[in-house]
Amino acid sequence: MGRDITDTGLELEPHQIIFRPLVTEKGLHKAERYNQYAFEVHPLAGKEQIRRAVEELFNVKVVKVRTQSRRGKPRRSRFIRSHTKAWKKAIVTLNENDKISFF
Repeated sequence: MGRDITDTGLELEPHQIIFRPLVTEKGLHKAERYNQYAFEVHPLAGKEQIRRAVEELFNVKVVKVRTQSRRGKPRRSRFIRSHTKAWKKAIVTLNENDKISFF
C-alpha cells in the first residue's frame, strides 16, 4: 500500500500537487471520448488531495480519480547505467458538463 501525504504531515498547495498535464495522443483521445484527463502529480499525494487540487485549479467537478505509481526505466549512456525517475500519474474523470482546455 502506498504512503499517504497525511502520514507525513505535509500540507501542499494545489499547484504543488499537480506538476503538469500529460498531453499525449492517448490522453487527448480519452479526453474527447471519456472526459478523462491525465496529470503528473506529487508522489505522496492521495486521491482526495488530487481531487481538491484539480477542482480548485481548473474550476471543474471531479467524479473519479485513479492513480498509478510509475517505475523509472533503466537507461544506458555508453558505460554509465542509470534510471529515469519514478513518478505518479493521476487519471481524473470529470463531470459530463465540464471540460479542461490545455491549448
